[in-house]
Order: sequence, then structure tokens, then C-alpha cells
Amino acid sequence: MKFEDYKIAKVIKTEIKNLGWARPTDIQFKAIQPILNGEDVLAIAQTGTGKTASFVIPILNSIHNQLEKNSEHFVRALVMVPTRELAEQVQQVFAEVGKGIKVRSRSLMGGVSQDDQISDLDNGVDVVISTPGRMFDLISQGVLKVDRLQTLVLDEADHMLDLGFIKDIQDLMRHIPEKRQTLFFSATIDKNIKKIAYNLVRNAIRIQISPKDPVAKNIEHAVTFVEMDDKRFFLENLVKENEGLKIMVFVRTKVRAERVVKALERVGIEAVTIHGDVEQKDRFEVLRKFKSDEVSILVATDVAARGIDIPGIGAVINYDLPEEPENYVHRVGRTGRGKEKGVAISFCSEDEKVLLAAIEAYNGTEIAVYDLTKQDYSAIISDSEDGSNNWKQLMAEEEKRTGKGNEW
Repeated sequence: MKFEDYKIAKVIKTEIKNLGWARPTDIQFKAIQPILNGEDVLAIAQTGTGKTASFVIPILNSIHNQLEKNSEHFVRALVMVPTRELAEQVQQVFAEVGKGIKVRSRSLMGGVSQDDQISDLDNGVDVVISTPGRMFDLISQGVLKVDRLQTLVLDEADHMLDLGFIKDIQDLMRHIPEKRQTLFFSATIDKNIKKIAYNLVRNAIRIQISPKDPVAKNIEHAVTFVEMDDKRFFLENLVKENEGLKIMVFVRTKVRAERVVKALERVGIEAVTIHGDVEQKDRFEVLRKFKSDEVSILVATDVAARGIDIPGIGAVINYDLPEEPENYVHRVGRTGRGKEKGVAISFCSEDEKVLLAAIEAYNGTEIAVYDLTKQDYSAIISDSEDGSNNWKQLMAEEEKRTGKGNEW
């Protein structure tokens, strides 16, 4: 089936074609028609499968048809998301697909001034994409009115649950009409998520993509065993051997993110970082540089594992293994999106082998081990331009300067 075959407005089909989308992905094929029919949908699909477009296209089509008869702009659809980055990404999809129509969409988030957001809401908005905090701030101020809402979308519902937003989801129900369409999207499913989902959706169409394999099939996985203190040398080696490749590097803490960036800078590699202490305006600038290829290396904590949908990320490197195995799925999902191929490489220290076992159990498959001889291992360290023979001195100087222990 092609997008041309759907009963959606020609102007939307034109924009879909301009985006280079010819055929729907599995999740889009299974979700778009039920949503067009007004059904509630409960969809479980791993990241990178195109689920955003699966709700954006039918929502835009429905509102476009309504605006053809009644030009009044009010909040007809609300997309609730866990992070600011995801709010911006979803908003971009609405803007791209809805470029040729009069549907107005707006992302709302904290960390930035609310004045422009209030101004747009006062002028009339049809689709709101929002994080919970800013959403409730504006509802309480009487600026965001959701009493005429027609469609509610809960995107990355599992992540919202992880972040403790369940009460916010439940509180929202008091403000919106009981008669509505509810679309529930999650990358993972467990008993808690099922309970929440079935309390929100009614006679929902259930869609599950690759339930036995939470990781996209077009990602090649590998793990190599590296001592914690040697990881930066191996990262340097990988980056230099793959010059120009867009790479996301995941670390465990904010401090380590900053230190990895500095270590790369010492060997002539420019990198940027995104974590919880980076101001929102700076986050957007970091993502802009990464997306535009001004910088090809982005070092991030798990705050960025969701909500980043940037084409062309060729590899994800787990500099540190995640403590929660499902975060491995979300991290590696930044590459191999759609029909693109991707590579996920993990550095595993002796202390992290228990985390590796948990990841393999969660995914239901073993990750291929890339074995290195002692000679090759030593060669990577000795070839580093970071003064590898003096790494202990560098760590001692860093500890003395910051008062913090070795967190490499």
C-alpha cells in the first residue's frame, strides 16, 4: 500500500511525497486507517519505526477537513510527551506534513519563556504538543483550554511513567471531554503500562510491532570489553577511523559527559554535549549543530535517549552501559531509523558485565562480542594522541582541580 491509496487530502499527500515518503512503515500501515476511522489505538512499537507520522497524518487530515467547514481555531488535538526535545521533534513533523494546510500546531515546554506560547494560544491553535509541567501551568492560568479536545495522544507513555508523570496523566482526564479519541503509543509494555492504557482507551485497536525483538532489525550490534580507564582511547580510535560519521555517544552521568567532550577536544576532535544541566536554549543549539553536521559527535546522558529523531546518525556508542536495560533500546534507536542502517557499539568494563547480561536478557538475544588481542588492545592505547602514558597524572590533576574522584 502507498500513501496515495489513503483517503486523505491531496494537499497532505503532496507534502508526504515532498518528504520522500512513498510507502508507510509497519506501524503507519497498521495505525493510520484505524485513527482515520476515529478508533482508539494502543500501539507498542520500538523507536525509529515512524510512529510519529502514524498519528500526525490522520490528525492533520481530520482537522483540515473540519477547518474547510468551520475556520475557528481551538485545541482539537493534544499530544502529551515526556521531554522538551520530543515536543520539538513532534512539532516539526506536524509542521512539515501540514505545510500546505491551515492547521496550526504549537509545542509547549518549560525552560523557556511562556510569553510567545501564550500569544500563539490566544491567537488560536489546533494542535498542542506539550510536556506535562508547562501544560498544567497554562491550563491553570486559563490560557490553554482543552474542554473541546477531540483527540488525546500519549507519546512515549513508558517514558512518562518512568519519569513519574502518571499522576499528571490522570489529572489531565479531569480537564478534557470524556468522549474523545485516545491514542496511546509506547516503545515497551509491562503490567503498569497496560493498566494505565486500558483505563484511558476504549475498545482500542491494539497494534504491536516486533514484540519479541524490541530493537530495530536494521541495527548491527557489537560489544567490546574495555577497562573503564581505557574507554576514551577506544572512543578516539573509533571516531578517527570513521571520520565524518555522525555518532551519538551515551554516558552515565553529566560529569562524565563533560569529561568525554574535553578528552575528545584534547585529541583534536570537536564534540558537543547534552544533559540535564544544559539550558534549554543551549540544548536546541547543540541539536541544531549536530543535525546540520557542524559537529558530528554528540555526547549525551539518557535525558537525550528519547526525542531525538535526527536523520543520518550512523552509529551509537554506549561509552557506559545503561543501568536500566530498556534504556539500551532507546539509546540504540537513535540510529537505524526508518530504512537506514545503523551500528551500535558498547564498551563493557568488568564491573558492567552484569548490566550487559541484563540487556541481553531483556532483548532476548546475545550481543556479538568483538574480540581484541592484547596486542591490538595495547596498540589502540599507545596510538592515542592524548598522552596515554600520562593518563593517571591527568586524572590526578582533574581530581585535584574539581575535588571529584575518577569517574572515567
